[in-house]
Amino acid sequence: MRRTFAGPALIALATISVALFTAGSIAWAQDPGQDAVKDQPSAPLSLKPVRAPERRAAEPRVVQVRAPEPRSASEARSAPDENAIKARMNQWTVGLAAGLPDGGFVRFASEMARTMDDGDNMRLIPMVTRGTTSNIADLLYLRGVDVAVTYADAFDFYAKQAGLSNINDRIRYVLRFFISDVHIYAREEFKTLQDLKGKKVAVGTAGVAAAHTGPLIFRRLGIDIEPVAVGGPVALEKLHKGEIAAMVYVASKPGEVFSSMKAADPGFHFVPIPYTSQFSDFYYPTSIKAENYPALLAPDASIETIAVPSVLAVYNWKPGSDRADRVNRFVDTLFTNLARLQRPPFHPGWKDLNLEAQVPGWQRYPYVDTVLERMKKDADVSLAAPAATGSLSQQDRLEAFLASQAKAPSKAEKDELFRSYLEWSRKWQK
Repeated sequence: MRRTFAGPALIALATISVALFTAGSIAWAQDPGQDAVKDQPSAPLSLKPVRAPERRAAEPRVVQVRAPEPRSASEARSAPDENAIKARMNQWTVGLAAGLPDGGFVRFASEMARTMDDGDNMRLIPMVTRGTTSNIADLLYLRGVDVAVTYADAFDFYAKQAGLSNINDRIRYVLRFFISDVHIYAREEFKTLQDLKGKKVAVGTAGVAAAHTGPLIFRRLGIDIEPVAVGGPVALEKLHKGEIAAMVYVASKPGEVFSSMKAADPGFHFVPIPYTSQFSDFYYPTSIKAENYPALLAPDASIETIAVPSVLAVYNWKPGSDRADRVNRFVDTLFTNLARLQRPPFHPGWKDLNLEAQVPGWQRYPYVDTVLERMKKDADVSLAAPAATGSLSQQDRLEAFLASQAKAPSKAEKDELFRSYLEWSRKWQK
């Protein structure tokens, strides 16, 4: 019989394979690595520091890069110069920090961008941000932001709380934007601000004006409250359920939250905010009247409160720098298009802008004065109201309006009267 070695060879090969598989399985069980079964229980944590495994330096890899094939002369001439396109698109592009997506200033920012668009000569990009209060931080630190909408009293936080003593030099205002009134709406048993001491007060969510201005008002008056971070309709619902004592709402009157209420709201009322020396830096005295909320106030009723102006602010770049030239062009383009913004279909609030209004505690951006003087010479009329027509000068018409008031206005009351004057002046021209 002829012997063959195939049988013993196969047996030996199988034995070696079993041994290798068993050794590999043991090693895999001891060090499962990233492919371990996730359902396996984890080892208990040790309080001893774990020594990091030594890492071997990675060997350098040689990557071969294929050089681009040379283009023909005609292809080179037709290809766009992307660096030139990038430089042209960015040269006169300005970033505007507008606020929260459901905030009122996003609409104004959008209307500005649409109106001021001038191709490569000016492009305004509105940005949805964390809120009007935090827009100051964006203006200070966020790349690409040269303009922002915020509230005048936001300076109080950044100058005092954040310790930025030179903020007046770094940020300036272009326009005093729209004045927002402070509404404090409470249950009937809380007659005064002092009555709210130690109580739960809704101050709005982070980023909205009420979340900053509300606590600031109580802090300045030395009244400790328990702030609750809800606002708008949610705060109103909690108020009606008795979960909070009052709510703070900051908006130009009539504010949407209260103007949408078509019936009386028994058991609730607006709490007065007396205008005292604590508010003389940023705020204006004003009042909430029956004509603002006819369903909530008795005829001829008036509740004194304060108002905070919003501000269109810019970063005060070094004169002659590229960023300063960009901001200057933004100012030029905005003021040139204001007349267009004051016509439909744009927001009616544009008609109430006073270009020469001061912002307490702020300094105006120097180039704005240059533009205002140039516009005065070109138009030869006051910029504080619509252009005069007829035989009376604009100044004469303003004096006539003031004379029609029951008493001469104080300096603090002029801003409130200005709104009425605009309406009076427009009716007079019809």
